[in-house]
Amino acid sequence: MDTLQSVALAAGLAWGSGIRLYAVLFLAGLMARLGYVELPSGLEPLTHPAVIAASGFMFFIEFFADKVPGIDTLWDAAHTFIRIPAGAVLAALALDNQDPALVLAAAILGGTLASAAHFTKAGSRALINTSPEPFSNWTASFTEEALLLGGLWAAFVHPLAFLFGLALFLLLALWLLPRIWRGLGVLWRRLRAVFSR
Repeated sequence: MDTLQSVALAAGLAWGSGIRLYAVLFLAGLMARLGYVELPSGLEPLTHPAVIAASGFMFFIEFFADKVPGIDTLWDAAHTFIRIPAGAVLAALALDNQDPALVLAAAILGGTLASAAHFTKAGSRALINTSPEPFSNWTASFTEEALLLGGLWAAFVHPLAFLFGLALFLLLALWLLPRIWRGLGVLWRRLRAVFSR
């Protein structure tokens, strides 16, 4: 695996973990186990049947939890403390055969990518949940899953295209996050006003 592929894989796993950690673990492990993709030695444990089974089980639960308005927001809130560190670890393990300074840099940047993806996803989904109908929530959830599958595929097969797409995602996140934050602030003030009555 050359440097460009390693960097794209590290970034892809970190970014994907911020959206759907268990899907990333399950898909990467299963695809490597079946011989469709090659993982760096640090990520070989993902191919173990126990890891595939555990991540597959959690992916199954997350798939349905993410489709229920309100439950998805609680799930995202709890996973703030899981997805971001996991993104850092996955990025570091993807570059485990590199210089230790590069591995540490990958962990730092991986955690940052995972947080950008996580907070963009979680914040936008919290705002979408204010809509009384479930269809916007389902559309957002299926769109995230399609984006994740496409992103992981590109990270493995077309690393340069993935890195370009990731740069676009980060620009979009930089534009969206302040608006999401303001929207959540308005929502919080409305909720406080309702409960203070």
